[in-house]
Parts: sequence; structure tokens; C-alpha cells
Amino acid sequence: MRTSPAVFIAGAAILIVVIWDAFESIILPRRVTRQFRLTRLFYRTSWSIWKFTCGLIPSRKIRETAMGVFGPISLLILLAVWAVGLVLGFGLMQYGAGSALNVTGITPSLSTDIYLSGTTFFTLGLGDVLPRSGLARFLVVVESGLGFGFLAAVIGYLPFIYGSFSKREVNISLLDSRAGTPPTAGELLRRHSYPHGQEALRELLKEWEFWCAELMESHLSYPVLAFFRSQHDNQSWIASLTAILDACALIMVGIEGACEKQAQLTFAIARHAVVDLSQVFNTSPQELSDDRLPVAELQRIRDVLTEHGLKLHDGAAADKRLAELRHMYEPYIYALASYLKQSLPPWIPQKKGKDNWQTTAWARSTGFVKSQPTVAVDDHF
Repeated sequence: MRTSPAVFIAGAAILIVVIWDAFESIILPRRVTRQFRLTRLFYRTSWSIWKFTCGLIPSRKIRETAMGVFGPISLLILLAVWAVGLVLGFGLMQYGAGSALNVTGITPSLSTDIYLSGTTFFTLGLGDVLPRSGLARFLVVVESGLGFGFLAAVIGYLPFIYGSFSKREVNISLLDSRAGTPPTAGELLRRHSYPHGQEALRELLKEWEFWCAELMESHLSYPVLAFFRSQHDNQSWIASLTAILDACALIMVGIEGACEKQAQLTFAIARHAVVDLSQVFNTSPQELSDDRLPVAELQRIRDVLTEHGLKLHDGAAADKRLAELRHMYEPYIYALASYLKQSLPPWIPQKKGKDNWQTTAWARSTGFVKSQPTVAVDDHF
């Protein structure tokens, strides 16, 4: 069969694109700013289709479950896309090199070259199709080595992704008893109004400073983590991050005896993470459709905190400072939440409810909760 340089070059181009994209996604531990990427195109397309499909589901619980499936399943599909691209690239290169193959009973064709590429990449070694030229043998050897390396990279990639996800969720779960479900800034400050509570709040904000730094490091390098949702439908990394930013903003405006310096440090790294992640997903800042903190709600926060011994500064200067701080992060995190189909928490719980740790599926389904003692969490915090 005659050689076809154009087909060979096309196969080589596909091979280079896929290998470089996999390298940037798995091996390269930094954010990639280049606009055109196979992975970026894959996620923009697949996530848009998935969001639209899930939006047609009337049940909120089923819809959220379907949303939670996207992160893990998209990762597996992406690996399959890379594998198909590599097999196709080598197959086209074999075909462009003239299909120099020994085949029993049939005439070599493009499908035969792709078949050889597939058996070589997945190291099957069936032996029914054999290369007979030097270039064909070279391509088989390179592909078999690349297939082995691809498998090794995947084996190392998946545990890291799930390890990073698990590490992210630890602080989110811990925030449940400290800031309510979903977490809110007002509830976080109120529950730390007990004696020496401000010192505990300082330690918590310090832990979240490190959490935000780790979030930025892991999610910038591996954006697929942003699609992994939390264990509970009423918790998310975006809601938790927003609650921490809200709390830091209130403290920076002025709460007597609060940890203002630590709040400034946590606010800085948290805002940095939000803005950088917005750039990764190309979600430009958007003005909120509804004000998260109207005047009446802010006054309610002041009243609740005053009732528990915390004085939040008021007046025009304080309100202006709070508005400036909110404008530094709310448009970015709102755009990010809209893109990922997650909701932002209120500044203070709209009504008294139970935290996740206080409820169980058995209690809701059987009424077993009636026989259980009620723990007054609010009194202890």
C-alpha cells in the first residue's frame, strides 16, 4: 500500500495534542493558562450538556445526586478520550506509513491499523497482525511503552485526586457544628461567643487559611476537583468558603475583642483562591441577582451578636467598609457557584434548624428521633 504523508502527519498531530494535554492535566503541577486545551474543551462541552440534562429532573434530591456523579464519571470518560486519541493517532500513523503489516487472509486497511494500535496500546499482544517494516515496528514499540506509561500515570493520578477531595472535605465536615448547616457567618460568630471563644475562632480561621491555600494549590492544578460535590446536599466547598469570607469581612469591619489580624490573613488567601479559580473556569465576575445582605438582615446580625456579647461596629463608615469587602469576592464566587450549579449560603440562618450531625436517615423515616435526647448545641457554643 502506498504511503500517505498527510495521514501520517495528522496522526502525529493527534498524538502530540493528546500526550501534551495528558501531561498538563496529570504531570504538570501548575495552572495552565492556554485557552485551547483538549481537557478544557471536554469539560466545557460535557458539563454544559450534563447541567442541562440534570435541570430537566424535577426532584431536587435526584437532581443533586446526578450532579454529584459528574465529577467521578467525567474523570473516567476523560481517560477514555485520551486512550482513544492515542490509539487513533498511532493507527493513522501506521496507515500513513503504508500499512506495512502481515495479516492472514485479509488486505490491510485503516481498520486493521487501528486494530493493531489498540492491541498494542493495551498490551494485548494477540499476534494476528504483525508489523513488517522498520517504521511500523518502531511505532509498535513506542506505542506499547506509551500504553504502559499511561497506565502507570492513571494509577498514580486517581489516588491523588481522591486524596485531595477527602482532605478538602475534612474541614467542611468540621464546620458543621461550628457554623451550622449550611454554614453561615452569623452563626459561626454567634457560636464562638462563649468565654475564650475568640481564641478558638482565631485557631479556626488559621486552619481555614491553610485550607484555602491547599484548595488553591490542588484545584488550580487539577480543576476536575471542583466538580466533586460534598457528601451532603446542604454542604459544599463553595458554601463553606463563602461563609468563611463573610465571617472574615464582619470581623474586619469591627467586632470588639475579635481576631482581626487573623481574619485579614484568611480573607486575603480565600479571596485569592476564589479569583484564581474564576480564571481557571473563565467565569467573569457577575453582580448578584439578589442582595445577600440587605439592611434588615445586617441589623439582625448586629442584634444577634449583641445579644451574645459581641459588638459589631455600625454606622455609615462600617457599612461602607463591609460593602467594599463584599465587592472584592462576592461577584467572583457568585459566578463560580452559578457555573458549578451550587448555591451561596445566607449570612445568618433564616430559621432555626438542626445540623447534619443531629439528624439521621433512620430518625426521619421511623420517628426514632422522638426517643433520643435533644442536645442544646446553641447553649454550648
